Amino acid sequence: MPALTGRIDAPANSYAAVLRTPGAWKFYCAAAPARIGIAMTGLGVVWLVHGSTGSYGAAGSVTGGFAVAEAVAGPQVARLIDRFGQTRMLPITLFAHAAAVALLIGLTVSGAPLAALVAAGVLAGGSLPQIGAQTAARWSHALRDTPLLSSAFALESFSIGVAFLVGPVLVGTVSSLGSPMAGSVLATSLVLVGGLLLAAQRSTAPEPTASRHQSAKGLLHKRFLGLVGTNIGIGLFFGSMQVSVTAFAVANNTPGLAGPLYSVTSLVGLFAGIAYGARRWRTDPHTQFVIVLTGLTLSCLPLLIVSSPLAAALALALPGLAIAPFQTLSAVLAESSVEPAVLTQAFTWLNSGGAAGMALGAAFAGRLVDVQSPNWGFGVALLAAVVATTMSVAVKLSGR
Repeated sequence: MPALTGRIDAPANSYAAVLRTPGAWKFYCAAAPARIGIAMTGLGVVWLVHGSTGSYGAAGSVTGGFAVAEAVAGPQVARLIDRFGQTRMLPITLFAHAAAVALLIGLTVSGAPLAALVAAGVLAGGSLPQIGAQTAARWSHALRDTPLLSSAFALESFSIGVAFLVGPVLVGTVSSLGSPMAGSVLATSLVLVGGLLLAAQRSTAPEPTASRHQSAKGLLHKRFLGLVGTNIGIGLFFGSMQVSVTAFAVANNTPGLAGPLYSVTSLVGLFAGIAYGARRWRTDPHTQFVIVLTGLTLSCLPLLIVSSPLAAALALALPGLAIAPFQTLSAVLAESSVEPAVLTQAFTWLNSGGAAGMALGAAFAGRLVDVQSPNWGFGVALLAAVVATTMSVAVKLSGR
């Protein structure tokens, strides 16, 4: 396995140095529309299906099929990308995704049975290109074994955070002011445009794997499996928080604050991530990983006793201090755990672990909140943070 040395030891003005890397500005900015489009896609499906059927149950079923297919098929698509290269495979997956979304829209507006809508949702989710994994692979290709790589991953995390703040607002505005299908059309258009612009940046794309029989055994390394487990724990955290924050706002007769309250963690995370990536760190990444997730666990404790929206807002700011550094460290440790030939797959497996955790966390917290109070849902988030912290200790031990 490649050695993990110096990746957190970023020099001064590290972001400027990262963006001065040949071709970096081009592929970083090219992917921006696609990042926003991907952040819009799931909510766009909800607007589309509910607007045509009037059923949140149907919308949830289609969105669930979409999410499960994305988590399962994403690593398989990434395997093809590692083998044949981004410039060859990305346009294929983009047009397959656009066709699947067009099929879903057509079936929805024509009143097709729910089973057909779910099947189309599965096709759309399974073909959604993992743009974040592909740009992360480009950063690694350009900056591997340099102290700038952690800053590059922090910059990538920041851009994804911005996309997930802008995307949901944009899709909600477009779908509510226009037709229910408008959000899905805009999301897919942004993914298509951004993805094609990224594919056009050939000089920064990692080299495809030469051998048909390239093994992915590196993905079975215990350190990387621990990272996947940690991301599942973080997914559990986010899934339970989505439900719990919404339930808390409704229980306090302030349902309109659900969105702003949930965004507090993301907003704090954006600034924390930028500050983290710009600083020169001496502690080794494995130890930082454990410290950050221990901090996340401790930051969940005040949520167990909050009783007002203001108190909740203050408490929700604390986890944001840990989330962005976690994302950067997770990418750094994954990059050091596998060979370059399977790097896109590695990043995609982390995303899939997070997606699976979110689905489980939302389901578990939802059932508990139904029979108890929203604070019990925050207890699920605390338990998820404990799981993630435990897995981070396993990652540290495996790195010795």
